[in-house]
Amino acid sequence: MASELMKSVSGIRGIVGETMTPELVLNIARAFAQYVHGGKVVIGRDGRCTGHAISAIAESVLTMYGCDVVDLGVVPTPTVQIMVEELDAAGGIIISASHNPIEWNAFKLVKSDGTFLNSREIEHFFDILEKGSNRPKVWDEVGQSYTTDNAFASHIRRVVNNVSVSTIKRRRFKVALDSVNASGSYITAELLNYLNCKTVPVYCEITGTFPRVAEPQAQNLSDLSEAVLRYKCDVGFAQDPDADRLALIDEMGAPLSEEYTLALVTEHLLSKMKGRVVTNLSTTKAVEDIAAKYGVECVRTPVGEIHVVEEMKRGARIGGEGNGGIISPDVHLGRDSLAGIAYILDMMAERKKTLSELFNELPRYHMRKGKVSFSRAKLKGLYAKIKKTFKNEKISDIDGIRIDFKTIEKFENGWVHLRPSNTEPVFRIIAEADSIEKCEAIYNYCGRLIKSL
Repeated sequence: MASELMKSVSGIRGIVGETMTPELVLNIARAFAQYVHGGKVVIGRDGRCTGHAISAIAESVLTMYGCDVVDLGVVPTPTVQIMVEELDAAGGIIISASHNPIEWNAFKLVKSDGTFLNSREIEHFFDILEKGSNRPKVWDEVGQSYTTDNAFASHIRRVVNNVSVSTIKRRRFKVALDSVNASGSYITAELLNYLNCKTVPVYCEITGTFPRVAEPQAQNLSDLSEAVLRYKCDVGFAQDPDADRLALIDEMGAPLSEEYTLALVTEHLLSKMKGRVVTNLSTTKAVEDIAAKYGVECVRTPVGEIHVVEEMKRGARIGGEGNGGIISPDVHLGRDSLAGIAYILDMMAERKKTLSELFNELPRYHMRKGKVSFSRAKLKGLYAKIKKTFKNEKISDIDGIRIDFKTIEKFENGWVHLRPSNTEPVFRIIAEADSIEKCEAIYNYCGRLIKSL
C-alpha cells in the first residue's frame, strides 16, 4: 500500500518512488512557474540522495515554462529564503523533507519576501497544481539556469551583524557540530570559523544519507554528547537535514530539550531590548514565563513556521517554535539554526557562563512528545469528546485542541496539545507540566482517550 502524500501549509511531502514521483515533481514545478508568473526562482536542497534528481527535474521544467533559475545546490532552508530576498527573486523552492526519514522528500515553497506561502496562498497554489492548465514557452522564451557563490556569505553576514563578533572571538569556544551529514555541514563550519571557534565535526560531510535519525532530539544525539565530553567542548550544536532547527548539548555532554533553544535565545534578546514574543501552541511555557519576566506579550499561534511568521509581521522581537526553530526578524523571517548558534555563543560570551549555568537559570518544565496513528476521518468525533470531557478547562481550537488545566488537581497548571501532523500521517500529543509525574499523567490519559475512538 502506497504512503500518503502530505499536502499542507508546510509544503508537499511524500516517499520517493511511491507518492513523490517524477510526474508529481514535474507538475509541482510547472504549477510554481505559473504561480510566480514566470519570474526568477531560487532552488536549494538539503543533501539527501534523492535531492539532486528531483532538483534537476524541477529546474528543467521551470526553465521550460519561462523561469530563470538560480541553483544554490545543497544549502540550508534559511539560506534559500535569504537568497530569494537578496536576488529579488519571484520565489524559491526548497527540496527537503526536513526531519522526515531519508526515504522522504518534499517541496517547500517560498514567495518573493523570503517567507513560506501562507494558508491562503498555498491553497491557491494547490488549485493551480490541480488544474494543470499552463503551457510551456516557445524556444526563444525559455528561461536560463545560473549558480551563485554568494549564498553562504550573504547568510553568514546577516547572522553575524546581530551579535558581538569581537566578544565571541575572544572566548575562542570549542564547539562540537552535528549537521547529520546534510545541508548545514559546510556553511555552519564557515560561520564557526568566522567566530574564531575551534570546531569538532560530528557528521559534517554531505554524503546523501543520514548517520542518525534526522530529527535532532536528545535520544538521537549520543555521538554528539560523547564528542563534547571527549574533546572537552564548550557546547555541542545539532541540526536537522535542512538546518532550520537547532538542538543543544551542554559542556557536560547533557542534551537540552530542543524546547529550550528558543527559551535561551528569548532570554538573551529580551535582556537587551524588550519586544513582543511569538511562538506556537506546542512550545514550552518557559517562553511565556520569560516574556512575563520582561513585561512583554507572548502570543501563541497554530503550529507551523508560516503561522508564527505571519503573526511576527505584526511586530516581534523574537519568535519561533519549540522544535528548536529560532526566528529572528533582525536576520530574516524564517527558522534558522545558524542564527540560533550565533545567539547562544553571544549569550555565553557576554554573560561569561557555561551553557548548563544559563540553562539552570531558566524556568523549568517537563514535556513529553509522542505520536499515534489516527484516521483524520475520526477528528470531528475526537474533538467533540475532548471538549465534553474537559469542558471546565481553558481550551484553544485554533490548531487541533490545546487544553490548559485549571480545575483538575492532578493535572493543575499543566497543558496538552493534541493535533494532526502537517508533515506525517500521525496524530501528535504534546504534554507539559511542572513535574514529571503530572506530565506523564496528562500524556497517558489523553493517549488513552485518542485510542478509545
